[in-house]
Amino acid sequence: MKKMGTPSEWATYRRLLGFARPYAGRIVLGTLFGILFGGSTTALLVTLKNTLASVFDPEAYSLLAVLGVAVFLPLFGVGRGLGDFVSTYMLEWVGNRVVFDLRTALFTRLQELSISFYGASRTGDLISRTTNDTQLVERAVSTVLSDLAKQPFTLLGLIGFLLWLDWKLALISLVLFPICIIPVALFGRRVRKSAREGQEKMADLVSILEENIVGARIVKAFGMESYEIERFVDRCRAVFTRAMRVTRARASVEPIIVFISLVGFGLILLYARWREMRFEEFFTFGAALVAMYEPVKKLSKIHMNIQQSSAAADRIFELLDQPIRVTQKLNARVFTDQVARIAYEGVCFAYDERPVLQDVAFEARRGACVAFVGSSGSGKTTLVSLLPRFYDVTEGRILINGIDIRDLTLDSLRRQIGLVTQDTVLFNDTVAHNIAYGTPGADRAAIEDAARRANAHDFIMALPDGYDTVIGERGDRLSGGQRQRLAIARALLRNAPILILDEATSALDTESERLVQAALDTLMSGRTVFAIAHRLSTIQHADLILVLEQGRIVERGTHRDLLAAGGAYKRLYDMQFRDVPTG
Repeated sequence: MKKMGTPSEWATYRRLLGFARPYAGRIVLGTLFGILFGGSTTALLVTLKNTLASVFDPEAYSLLAVLGVAVFLPLFGVGRGLGDFVSTYMLEWVGNRVVFDLRTALFTRLQELSISFYGASRTGDLISRTTNDTQLVERAVSTVLSDLAKQPFTLLGLIGFLLWLDWKLALISLVLFPICIIPVALFGRRVRKSAREGQEKMADLVSILEENIVGARIVKAFGMESYEIERFVDRCRAVFTRAMRVTRARASVEPIIVFISLVGFGLILLYARWREMRFEEFFTFGAALVAMYEPVKKLSKIHMNIQQSSAAADRIFELLDQPIRVTQKLNARVFTDQVARIAYEGVCFAYDERPVLQDVAFEARRGACVAFVGSSGSGKTTLVSLLPRFYDVTEGRILINGIDIRDLTLDSLRRQIGLVTQDTVLFNDTVAHNIAYGTPGADRAAIEDAARRANAHDFIMALPDGYDTVIGERGDRLSGGQRQRLAIARALLRNAPILILDEATSALDTESERLVQAALDTLMSGRTVFAIAHRLSTIQHADLILVLEQGRIVERGTHRDLLAAGGAYKRLYDMQFRDVPTG
């Protein structure tokens, strides 16, 4: 485990404070009012000493002097309160704004990362880093900055006051305060490790929760509720254990500081008796020592707060530093032409050096339908995912109208492509907004027209609020066929010249399949279509069928040609239709 104070750890905290730099004006203002807070605290004690002297020694002070001193007490109280409020508000604002900026930066980075990153990451961990970790960081910014803005000035003022009262007694008292730092340094190391482990266990917890909610039907269907509860409780216990380790370390500091302070106070009592101090001197000296306890405690805990929050910051920066594998060239061109020809030339692709596609080459002219068939894991989905640059080719190139797609802007490339997948992705929003997703500014007439062409208008109008009905997370309030038709309507509204279909009818009943297939026929008309086929009956009219095995094209041709060849396609076809009754 690294020790606090190493360059890497201070670099983490300096980087974190870099997010606060744009708000330096508020930090300066908070610090100025922190000085007011510290100065008012010291002035209160000075005034209190004089007040006590004037009250308990009336022969030395007139009543007018007593009244004058008494008036200053509430004024200094107002100054102290104003300094505390403004300083705390300004620096808490900075801390919460840093959380806002970090969350925005993390979410932006998540939008920039390629699909391969998501395949290797846990959803719960990404959620935890964006929510829980950023909230912990708020303490490192607002609490630490707030303490640094107020407590040093308060402490310096009180030390000056003590030296003014009795410099010998002050030096004796102050010798004890550095001892208070020792337990903080010892426990701080434990805090960072336990905090890091706690955040990781919290990510596990969020992952289990997210998986359980999404897979609620499977959990209930297989009677796995008890198992899931046990798994969740186990992770909760792990989070609890790490949290209590942090709590134990943090809670141990204050009793130790109190003990050391009381030892010092006992020595002061003996000294006061020996020196025969006057009451007002002893009282204000003791009050100053008690007042010093708060700044000493908070300043000593800054180290521990940094330790705990830096563990969260490490996880945040790990995500922010993830490399963006699919990038746009600085001089990328905007594609504005009509799509006339798409070509794969010697395309290879590998996941972490594991080959998935090897030497794939074919061409699709405008309006053609190219279908991809093959067993699971043969590379079909990866092949079509290369076209919108969800991944980049390892070797070879993909051309549109003779232009390498890596030379095009990502936005203009992806605007040429519509996507309808087997696993329909819808959002917890209205029907209209789901159809218009990806087509900003679409009016209601265009949305309804797309829905009609997708055979979706009738069922939409039967919903409680029609096009304004909120369909639930992932569209769970709709049937599978209804969700697919909304996805098709979304693609129709986008009106992209290239269409990628990942068999949209394979999991539907006969009636839904008929309606969805009719909508797909409308969608495919006049577009260049790349279709992943699980049911070979849906691609019999494709212009070109490519058969993939282990990432290679082993056969190509039309449905009729491939059946006549009697190769891999014929075997797949016979396997699907051998049990289908004839006539």
